[in-house]
Amino acid sequence: MILAWIGALFVGLSLGLLGSGGSILTVPVLIYLAGEHEKIAIAESLGIVGAISFAGFIPYALRKKVHWQSVILFGLPGMAGTYLGAIAAGYVSATFQLLLFAAVMIVAAVMMFRDKKEKLMIDGQPEIAHAWWKIVIEGLLVGVLTGLVGVGGGFLIVPALVLLGGLPMGLAVGTSLLIIALKSFSGFYKYLDVLSELQLYVNWELVIIFSLIGAAGSLIGNKVSRKISNERLKKAFAVFLILMGGYIIFMNV
Repeated sequence: MILAWIGALFVGLSLGLLGSGGSILTVPVLIYLAGEHEKIAIAESLGIVGAISFAGFIPYALRKKVHWQSVILFGLPGMAGTYLGAIAAGYVSATFQLLLFAAVMIVAAVMMFRDKKEKLMIDGQPEIAHAWWKIVIEGLLVGVLTGLVGVGGGFLIVPALVLLGGLPMGLAVGTSLLIIALKSFSGFYKYLDVLSELQLYVNWELVIIFSLIGAAGSLIGNKVSRKISNERLKKAFAVFLILMGGYIIFMNV
């Protein structure tokens, strides 16, 4: 179990540094290091990532690095989408969920390899680059993916906030963390019903300890992020995602 706690620390560091990536680590850690059932791990991942993301969001909120308009446009549809995704998860196999999860990991790696340019601020506020309804639709779709495979979707939310919402990277990360927390809690709430119907149950002790360790890692990652460039870290993390995604596909095909 020590390896699982180390994994929890890395989940928090990833969220604190990049505003994403934590949930993509959480599911494999819970399955392969903590020995959890696949569907239980996906559900627990949502609760854990929600708690860690909210802890990581607090320092950004105190520094006023949160764009509340984007939280409404992206986060609220995302919560609805996550709830729907959790319902759909009750009708698909765990193998399908893990294969979809592996595909998501590889897509995330590709997106992390791509360079993202920061958007300029106009009169101290980010200019919304695209129509509001596009942001709403993206939030809904990312939410459905969150509910299906247990990922917070930060690797999709951050680029969407930058490219569609016109936010600078620093503002997008803080905003992403709150959106991830809202979506994850919405999906976790519904997953409790889904698991109950399958006669499966959440390991609350594991969820609480994992969340506390991850939250500490998130706060550490937040402080470190102010002092280093994240580009090399993103690319190294992308390589890890490709390897882990390949491993999951190998284990489930």
